[in-house]
Amino acid sequence: MEQREEQEFAEYFAARREAVRRMAYMMCGDWHRADDLTQNAFIAVHRRWRKIRDKEALDAYVRRTLTRAVIDDSRRPWRRERAVDELPERSADSVDMDDSVVTRRTLLAGLRRVPPKQRAVLVLRYLEGLDVAGVAEVMKCSEGNVKSQTARGLEALRAALGDSLGDLRSMS
Repeated sequence: MEQREEQEFAEYFAARREAVRRMAYMMCGDWHRADDLTQNAFIAVHRRWRKIRDKEALDAYVRRTLTRAVIDDSRRPWRRERAVDELPERSADSVDMDDSVVTRRTLLAGLRRVPPKQRAVLVLRYLEGLDVAGVAEVMKCSEGNVKSQTARGLEALRAALGDSLGDLRSMS
């Protein structure tokens, strides 16, 4: 890769790394895995940098690459998480936390209990702000599939959270 292209990639990476890392975390629920998945997504982009003609579509390409990586990673037997019946007691430090932080942790814990494809759809729809067509493009599936995965994902999230966050029906 020539120096100008390397510079373009470096600038894109610097500008988007944290946003992609946050999206990866929301999809997988683990910062270490999120770092690995983010790195893998950017490696894939770097390999194809010369072939990517539409630089405006880079975010969509990274999103798609990351989403596929998260779903593929979740299929590996050593990555399967086991749900527990009860959450551990909160420490004294967490009792003093701001409600928004507790809400965020509760939401993340609930998302971890949602199946990977449904979790990816929920993150792309409600946290990344994509519409149904945008999620369908990222996931390479039909809009109807996105809608059904969204409905199932919200139901799974509601079941995982119980009454923890109140009524999530306003999300759908």
